[in-house]
Amino acid sequence: MIDVYTWTTGNSRKIPIFLEEAQVPYRLHMVNIRIGEQFKPEFVAICPNSKVPAIIDQEGPGGNPFALFESGAILIYLADKYGKFIGKDAAERYRTIEWVMFQMANVGPLFGQANHFLNKTPEKIPYAIERYVTEAKRITMVMEKRLGEVEYLAGDYSIADIASYVWLRNPKNEGIALEDYPNVKRWFNAVDARPAVQRAHKAVEDAAKQYQAMKVAV
Repeated sequence: MIDVYTWTTGNSRKIPIFLEEAQVPYRLHMVNIRIGEQFKPEFVAICPNSKVPAIIDQEGPGGNPFALFESGAILIYLADKYGKFIGKDAAERYRTIEWVMFQMANVGPLFGQANHFLNKTPEKIPYAIERYVTEAKRITMVMEKRLGEVEYLAGDYSIADIASYVWLRNPKNEGIALEDYPNVKRWFNAVDARPAVQRAHKAVEDAAKQYQAMKVAV
């Protein structure tokens, strides 16, 4: 059993998607980052960086509970443990990890900054908007070129696709229009249509509703 500590953000959905794809039993624990639950001591004990997602594998290495944070590390750990979505040989494995690292180092941080300066700051800062939206578009073009050569980022469907897909669900937040990137749009639609992906979204949304109902009841 995998205990997943998460919220409704895009990044938080990576792990439920993998677990649905791999048909691994899991429990969702909602950590409401909008009210600071990520800073509670019990969560910090699992994730010192106070970020979702994080997991506890109740049957980790040596058969002991194993806590892990950072979504890229979690995806690689789970893919290795269950032997799925990471490539069959060394070359395929490292090609997959390469594109996971691309997401962790580029897509997530720079898309996040583009969204922040476009939509979150009280005052618009033109320099910051131009810088990060330009970078978001450049990164999307890197994916566009790659996806013009292969069906999925690492060749076959993998954790690399799960990692980046969640960041393209609301591209307008980063100043991006998928229509400008036909290969990315084709890839996004293919991932989005997967039954396991849709089950994961539903599981997260249902868990969020249950969380809210519990808060109202209290």
